[in-house]
Amino acid sequence: MNDAYIRNVVEAALLAAGQPLPLAELARLFEEGARPGTQQLQAALEALATEYQGRGIELKHTAGGYRILVRHELAAEISRLWPERAVRYSRALLETLALIAYRQPITRAEIEAVRGVAVNPNIIRTMIERNWVRVVGHRDVPGHPELLGTTREFLDYFGLKSLDELPPLAELKALGDLNLQLALAGEEPPALEAGSGAAAGADADSETDAEDDELSAGGDGSHELVAAPRDLDG
Repeated sequence: MNDAYIRNVVEAALLAAGQPLPLAELARLFEEGARPGTQQLQAALEALATEYQGRGIELKHTAGGYRILVRHELAAEISRLWPERAVRYSRALLETLALIAYRQPITRAEIEAVRGVAVNPNIIRTMIERNWVRVVGHRDVPGHPELLGTTREFLDYFGLKSLDELPPLAELKALGDLNLQLALAGEEPPALEAGSGAAAGADADSETDAEDDELSAGGDGSHELVAAPRDLDG
């Protein structure tokens, strides 16, 4: 089995999967008696990453494995494939998600203390339904409130291998209005319209989560921030 064949099988699988694939799953693509070893698979992945340099796609290692993504620099151009109504994530949802990501484990009351407004239950429910957030325990205080933390799906969704890859808070706050990466599998493209406080501690005066609770348009949860380019499916 030559290196070119291994590389082609790996590339085809990553293009077709639509989700991250770990090394063990990539190995199972080959006949049991002729499966490449870890070093051979990693060499194939490195070759693909080198081949994609300067192109419109890139190879990314996320928490769930490896995936082929569209480079986020091309989001504006690719967005023209989907001129229809975009899914919008509210400022309230993004601020809440950022607080959980950066300060986890955290309780709902602690989120409210930082943001200065009550958290609409729909926001937490939405993030749990999308498998971005889960209950990781309970605070040892009266009432034993739930502690919230992010999931591996959160890392995969935003193209991160670990929480260490989250941008510094100062950098995130400086982004101001964030942009969403367009989907590449026939989905409606998301378009984020958030205020300048996507990071923890953002100014939330005059905001009420009851009015700005989750999504202003429907969606199946498969939309990503520009920081995490979308899969290239097929």
